[in-house]
Amino acid sequence: MALRSMDELRQQAQGALSLNIAFIGVVNGLFSILHTLGNADSAALAVAAGMDTGYVLRWCDAAYAFGWLELTDNEQWRLSEDGDSMRPEAENSRVGVAVGAVLSAHMAERAAGLMRTGERPGEKVLAERETILPWFGLMLENNFRKTFEEKICPAVPIFAEVDARGGLAVDLGCGNGWYLRALAARCGHLHGLGLDGFAENIRQATEKAQSEGVADRLHFDEGDIHQFSLPEPADLIAMNRALHHVWENRGEIFQRLHASLKPEGAIVIWEPAWPDDHRVLREPPLRGMAFQNLTEHVQGNHFLHPEEIAAALSEAGLKPEIFPFGSDVVVVGRA
Repeated sequence: MALRSMDELRQQAQGALSLNIAFIGVVNGLFSILHTLGNADSAALAVAAGMDTGYVLRWCDAAYAFGWLELTDNEQWRLSEDGDSMRPEAENSRVGVAVGAVLSAHMAERAAGLMRTGERPGEKVLAERETILPWFGLMLENNFRKTFEEKICPAVPIFAEVDARGGLAVDLGCGNGWYLRALAARCGHLHGLGLDGFAENIRQATEKAQSEGVADRLHFDEGDIHQFSLPEPADLIAMNRALHHVWENRGEIFQRLHASLKPEGAIVIWEPAWPDDHRVLREPPLRGMAFQNLTEHVQGNHFLHPEEIAAALSEAGLKPEIFPFGSDVVVVGRA
């Protein structure tokens, strides 16, 4: 790999700065408010947002410098096309990229310090930045919902089977409920239960299900993967990018999930597919996975090989099927 020039490095750094500016606008609602206002000067935007004028003035200058805002002929700000895509409510919103960039910087700083001690503080590091955690679910939705709707759901038969019998789909660690909301929109007969340990995620999931018209078939509640009870045996229990967080207890967890299934039910695991050959990590789709595996170590986790997941399901008395999707994998364990 050739030595990168200083210009190339500076260009990469500018990309990070641009997403930092976007993140500030996202978490403070500035993109959405300016969309509503149409055009506004910094003072008017600050008043509408309930923010400090000095901060908003300087944010507008920076957002303009990086192309998130444009200036009108009468020196007012308006959203550029890129800026409009940073509204959380925009179709094909790109909020997740900005949130992910700042989260990555936070995790990199934590990893840099912890390397000296070997400490692995766990998932609490995700909650150390109060401006990030409320956006974590939307970040995952932005990053993965389209893949689920367009690629995974049509290609994995268990979803259509559960829908045909009007079954119960359970999502453990549901976040803001995006997985069940996407599933309910595609499958009109099944009903769903989402469990998550963060009350904010449950609030967001319930609100979004109502706004998307699927609240009559979906319910969200606080629950722990280690201690949960279901109102009835499930047709499908999903763990989306969560198994690696509890891998050390996989035997106990899979036995518990198996016992919660109907006789024809299945466990559906969606995970990054850690490769056997480190050399492929230089491929663009896998670079982010390599970085995230470092940050997973901070949380006490590591990514898994698909065959490891299949073997663990077999040991729990389930019949595994492996469905590869690029750098991800879905492994279905049938009862």
